[in-house]
Amino acid sequence: MTQATLKQLSQQLAAKQVSSVELASQYLDRIEALNPQLNAVVSVDRDKTLAEARAADARLAVGSAHPLTGVPLLHKDLFCQEGWKTSCGSKMLDNFVSPYSAHVVEQCAAAGMVTLGRANMDEFAMGSSNENSFYGAVKNPWDLNAIPGGSSGGSAAAVAARLAPVATATDTGGSIRQPASHCGVTGIKPTYGVVSRYGMVAFASSLDQGGPIAQTAEDCALMLNVMAGFDARDSTSLERAREDYTRDLNQSLAGLKVGLPREYFAAGLDADVARAVDNAVSELKKLGAEAVEISLPNTELSIPAYYVIAPAEASTNLSRYDGVRYGHRAKDYKDLVEMYEKTRAEGFGDEVKRRILVGSYVLSHGYYDAYYIKAQKIRRLIANDFKTAFTQCDVILGPVAPTAAFDLGQLSSDPVEMYLSDIYTLSVNLAGLPGMSVPAGFAANGRPIGLQIIGNYFAEAKMLNVAHQFQQATDWHAKAPAL
Repeated sequence: MTQATLKQLSQQLAAKQVSSVELASQYLDRIEALNPQLNAVVSVDRDKTLAEARAADARLAVGSAHPLTGVPLLHKDLFCQEGWKTSCGSKMLDNFVSPYSAHVVEQCAAAGMVTLGRANMDEFAMGSSNENSFYGAVKNPWDLNAIPGGSSGGSAAAVAARLAPVATATDTGGSIRQPASHCGVTGIKPTYGVVSRYGMVAFASSLDQGGPIAQTAEDCALMLNVMAGFDARDSTSLERAREDYTRDLNQSLAGLKVGLPREYFAAGLDADVARAVDNAVSELKKLGAEAVEISLPNTELSIPAYYVIAPAEASTNLSRYDGVRYGHRAKDYKDLVEMYEKTRAEGFGDEVKRRILVGSYVLSHGYYDAYYIKAQKIRRLIANDFKTAFTQCDVILGPVAPTAAFDLGQLSSDPVEMYLSDIYTLSVNLAGLPGMSVPAGFAANGRPIGLQIIGNYFAEAKMLNVAHQFQQATDWHAKAPAL
């Protein structure tokens, strides 16, 4: 049962082949058995979960159910959820139980979905390896010596290990797509503003965007139907008519133009990754697509631009964690200033401190124009590159990361090298575009490789169509790690 997709579970629940309580119990048992070696889940409350499952079964019994009623899921531990600890993988919020729920959590609850628990993550979503969590590193279920990717590594590892059929996640610079790629699952980051950020603890407000991680593109489409929608409480939420993201899944790819950016296939791309992407392009050609070479000339500038803008926004957002109102507070201090200093020194991990310092520096007097304003100008150039590219193609294809998952600890002492692993994902967030990762093969060492699909603004249904058709023709998404 735990190997089934979201769509299959929905059908089984509707047909009364299984109850929500039975389903939730199976997943909770699997989490209990496997999570000690994976560390993908940080909070579980069996009583709460089974109470939600019983309520879902009651809805199913009277015929008032949503298509996903009774289906269990994990929430990334930065979506506030009433009555659950919302830690953001940080000591700073280790004692914070949220008094309210995020819009995404509310939407899932309204659909009757059942919370299994909370997924581990890099502290305040800052990281590409999920080694920055206060609760310890998450392990990749395909190889316990490998990183799962970050910051949504707990969500991706849990779905890959079948600890949950789906998990919510967030993407600030690739944090849905990169762990989905490294763990051999499917993940989508929608257009900025499509999913409300209300109740989603902020890292970089102009870049953060929520989305789902699941086994298949079809599952992601079903989840996006639940997660997306206008929310007046979020000033960046877009007021648009609701979409059915499953509507184009079965459309033919005949005549589709896929753009291949020459900058994505230059030096630095691992041969195994290049081969997997090439094979995926060949598969899409068999389905009727046409490949065209395009250029995204400012791709290499996405790393310096991102690592000015994101830390700047982070330094502002994280200034609220001062020990006064909620969260961790130092025990011993002489005055208010020392309380601030000790609280933040004790509460934040090294990577968070590093980004706060960088952000404060680039926003300081004398450096704001030289760094922050210049980075914003580069951001516009990157968006313009995509605008030009989409006059030549319908979607853009390429790698998600330069390599398959690297070893735990391999880059932890070299943050710059770690940042370089985000080269293919950052520009999508800087431009506010939708992007996704779908399983496309394995490296020689047996670690998964993902194919990145990038769409124009609000082209999620088209991207999901491409991904679904690719998954109908391949079985990479159906493979599961042996645990």
